[in-house]
Amino acid sequence: MRITEVTTHILKQSAETAYLGKLPDGTAPRADPGYFVRPPWRSLYSARMETVLVRVSTDDGLEGWGEALAPVGPEVVAAIIDRLLGPWLLGRDPRAVRPLWDGMRDLMRERGHLVGHQADALAALDIALWDLTGKAAGLSVAELLGGAYRTRIPGYVSGLPGDTDQARADLAAAFAAQGATAVKLAAGNGIDADLATYDAVAAAAPGIRIAVDAHWVYSLPQALELGRELDHRRALFFEAPLAPEDTEGHRELASRITTPVAVGEAMRNRYEFRDWISRRALGVAQPDVARTGITEAVAIATLADAHHLPVAYHHSVGLGVALAAALQVSAATANCPFFEFQHTPLPYAQRILTTPLAAGPAGFTLPQGPGLGIEIDHETVLRLVKES
Repeated sequence: MRITEVTTHILKQSAETAYLGKLPDGTAPRADPGYFVRPPWRSLYSARMETVLVRVSTDDGLEGWGEALAPVGPEVVAAIIDRLLGPWLLGRDPRAVRPLWDGMRDLMRERGHLVGHQADALAALDIALWDLTGKAAGLSVAELLGGAYRTRIPGYVSGLPGDTDQARADLAAAFAAQGATAVKLAAGNGIDADLATYDAVAAAAPGIRIAVDAHWVYSLPQALELGRELDHRRALFFEAPLAPEDTEGHRELASRITTPVAVGEAMRNRYEFRDWISRRALGVAQPDVARTGITEAVAIATLADAHHLPVAYHHSVGLGVALAAALQVSAATANCPFFEFQHTPLPYAQRILTTPLAAGPAGFTLPQGPGLGIEIDHETVLRLVKES
């Protein structure tokens, strides 16, 4: 079996509701080609659901699909695949997944080989190669990785995009009625505001566990103050409290509060995680499979397991390929207590699949079948590309 073609597809789906809802001033983000910042957070966002898919085809008719988490600028990731990595793969056996991973890494070893857009491109291709290998062997990715610990992956609802605390509380109560056992608040709006939201949600859904995502905005003293309040409330975890490069600050915070500090979406390789884990700067590891790829995600999970840390894979605006890949890896990870349920992007994620994934506020069912366990509706993908 040899790879004959590597094709990228850039998708930018217009969304009825922007990811994470309206802006702080109450206005809806504009769905134009530009990007915007959501104060007090610092990162760029898009009003559309943006991503890049990759299809790897072989001479015997099999094809594998991958996806990179590319919520802004998917053209950059696609260009790396089209011009650098994809041509190198042509003529090679896709089942040699790990040697191909190492080979692609080494092509750009002194040029950001395991971080940034380069890593995102690697992740997409790696997912596609695992999908192909599973299809060739007649096994799911979870089976290729040694077997599934679970076929039902518990979820936590990510984000309550209401305009007020009452609206967020009502959403939490509605999700609890649908079986949700945990939610994560999009926080970072100030300590008092974050706690007010937390308490409103806790009062409306008293049986639900609550996590807080601060989106990297706090200083260490502020994070300590908020973290101690979260300790009293028995929060599920405290995600991204400080600047993502502040390993030492996270280490100090983690040593001074009992709420687990959750970190990982900004990291893309085992070497970054090794530094954080060995310094005990996190309590929950959150790699995103659409940024690490499956090969690297498994290496990260092994590191975390050696330090008795749970792995809760991150997920945001990825479509059905990224979601299926993360579910396969979540199922094959021993200490994986839950996975992120993104209710706003889910309908857009399902559009590209011939059969929808079984997903809801309570969790996910592991897709069955070889490879990622999904089938891509190629005609729908091509239509969405034209509409982007």
